[in-house]
Amino acid sequence: MKGWVNNSSEGIHIEVEGKEETVRQFTRELSTQIPPRARVEILRFEDLEWFGFPTFEIRASVEEEGKYQLVSPDIATCADCQREIFNPRDRRYRYPFTNCTNCGPRFTIIEDIPYDRANTTMAKFQMCPQCRHEYEDPGNRRFHGQPNACPLCGPRLDLCDNQGHSLRVEDPLRSAIGLLRQGKILAIKGLGGFLLACDARDLAAVQKLRQRKYRPDKPFAVMLGNLKEAREHCLVTEEEEKLLLAPESPIVLLRWKAESSIARAVAPAQKYLGVMLPYTPLHHLLLRESEMALVMTSGNLSEEPIVRDNEEAFSRLGGIPDAFLIHDRDIYVQYDDSVTAVVGGNPAILRRARGYAPFPVGLPFSLKPILACGAELKNTFCLTRDRYAFISQHIGDMENLETLNYFQRTVDLYQKIFRIQPEAVAYDLHPEYLSTKYGRSLSGAKIGVQHHFAHMASCLAENGEKDPVIGIIFDGLGLGTDGNFWGGEFLVGDFGSFFRKAHFEYLPMPGGAAAIRNPWRMALGYVYSLLGEERLARHLSIFARVEEEKIRIIFQQIDRGVNSPLTSSCGRLFDGISALLGLCPSVSYEGQAAVELEMIADEKEGGTFPFFLEESEGKEIIRLRPLIEGILGDIEGGRSPSIISAKFHNTLVKIGVDTCRKICRQGGPKKVVLSGGVFQNRLLSEGMKAGLERAGFEVLVHCRVPANDGGLSLGQAVIANFIAR
Repeated sequence: MKGWVNNSSEGIHIEVEGKEETVRQFTRELSTQIPPRARVEILRFEDLEWFGFPTFEIRASVEEEGKYQLVSPDIATCADCQREIFNPRDRRYRYPFTNCTNCGPRFTIIEDIPYDRANTTMAKFQMCPQCRHEYEDPGNRRFHGQPNACPLCGPRLDLCDNQGHSLRVEDPLRSAIGLLRQGKILAIKGLGGFLLACDARDLAAVQKLRQRKYRPDKPFAVMLGNLKEAREHCLVTEEEEKLLLAPESPIVLLRWKAESSIARAVAPAQKYLGVMLPYTPLHHLLLRESEMALVMTSGNLSEEPIVRDNEEAFSRLGGIPDAFLIHDRDIYVQYDDSVTAVVGGNPAILRRARGYAPFPVGLPFSLKPILACGAELKNTFCLTRDRYAFISQHIGDMENLETLNYFQRTVDLYQKIFRIQPEAVAYDLHPEYLSTKYGRSLSGAKIGVQHHFAHMASCLAENGEKDPVIGIIFDGLGLGTDGNFWGGEFLVGDFGSFFRKAHFEYLPMPGGAAAIRNPWRMALGYVYSLLGEERLARHLSIFARVEEEKIRIIFQQIDRGVNSPLTSSCGRLFDGISALLGLCPSVSYEGQAAVELEMIADEKEGGTFPFFLEESEGKEIIRLRPLIEGILGDIEGGRSPSIISAKFHNTLVKIGVDTCRKICRQGGPKKVVLSGGVFQNRLLSEGMKAGLERAGFEVLVHCRVPANDGGLSLGQAVIANFIAR
């Protein structure tokens, strides 16, 4: 055939002439004979007049006003490139920036579309003759591979001391490995930013990293060289293996073996270990040549965005690493590693970033151009256009100026790349969230969306479901339409509206935000509010570390309703029970008390605690006094915390099933959505899904976006689209 092809802001344009059967065969093969990571979204054909092209040519890229194309996430190193970097006879032997059309950096280096080298951070590297030949040869797997490079013409490594001064070593990689073997901490520049690394088997090194990073308890992830090593330390199911080996190469939470040699301080009080395999040539070389298991955690101080630039790393990370392994390929937009798990036999994304973003979630209906700003914790934003929802990579907790700046910079990038000018802006109802303040500062229609309604809509959207459902939304906190903090909700609705049909009873959060950091306050509030001071006195030993005067002040706060907001939160209930069992009177990271409560549960225990539903003003109120009484009775009776934890989880499942049955008897739907951060708890999630299905309900869960607040922006966007029509 003869004709031409080019890349444009809209996609690929091809014009061909030839024999009729040849052209027919070509159109059939366009969607099947494609590169491994190519994805055909839409094919449109048009018959044209014969032109008489003399040859077939590749024409220069064209930018078309207002048009856009999908942008690939970064892709883990393919098998062909792996073979090259370990082949002493190959010209890319041990080259840490080897890539081809089928793998390597994408989103992190793209400054604009069309995706040509001139629009990436590789523009400053001029290809040598051999690389140029590969790039221009249609038969070569590096044909138009924009990051193509080799040791002669591409990026290079450098090893620097903890002040950022080059150590001028002959082999930066081998010297870096030597430092890791000495128990040193390294800051390593990767695809989406800097990672902090140390020997995962070296307890002293792990503890030193925790101390320097101000991260006393939150689990670290580890990078292992291959699947065989992952199996040495963890149990790996078939589905988990698929996730580990996928081109997205996320962190996967795996059941940790007791005999693993990885220091338990890597993930304190955990049954699961976050494991990822190498996803860049640098990682492959580092793991193969060191034969180590390495902690790999985000290069940042607690709650700040991951660091992306060399100079920024030297200034912001200065007190953490002993040395920096850097390179001179710039990162245009940073992003963290994605975190996944297999829950109930299906993959679930807990943090959606590298490998997944910015590829959109496709929807079964078209949307207006909308910006949804997300929530405060685990923030993402979402931009919509046509049938696509472009959910950003994990931004983080919007609690400081650095994260807000990162949020704004990434919003600007997405709007530029995908040519989206929002007609409406959606945001959370909480007026003090930085994301809400940002959204309300913009021009255009503004739509406040209730937090738990957004959770329900997010799960509906990713499942392509438009009919009304029951939404069981269990999470930490979200401002409700009545001014109280919700979080243990049973909603009925669709994208356009919802009704609050049931919820956990309101109970106080003594000290407000202080109760989140100190779950003992929640425990004290539950026992005092539900059972009274006399019953509490029998369990004061649980609060032995708390000053008597502080307890007296909390009683006054609750009695007077001062700095003691009311909440129906399931997440705060987890916190309170965890503190009652002596697990987490205080926490150092969000969700710690709930996670540690899940980890100790005896999975063989089938018992439950009592509770009851009470109708009030057309809603079912889930009364918790019998539950708290039962837990205190078990504590008095000497039952183990693992048994009590299991019974608590089982009780939540029974609450879910019984409440849905009652809603259904009153004319509610037979489909149920499970959403909210509490459903990251696999024991609860699997138990709830199984219990509801046994009761005859169809259950929808999250797979493509997180159940936590990282998926909230998708729901905000879809709701805003229906409200703004």
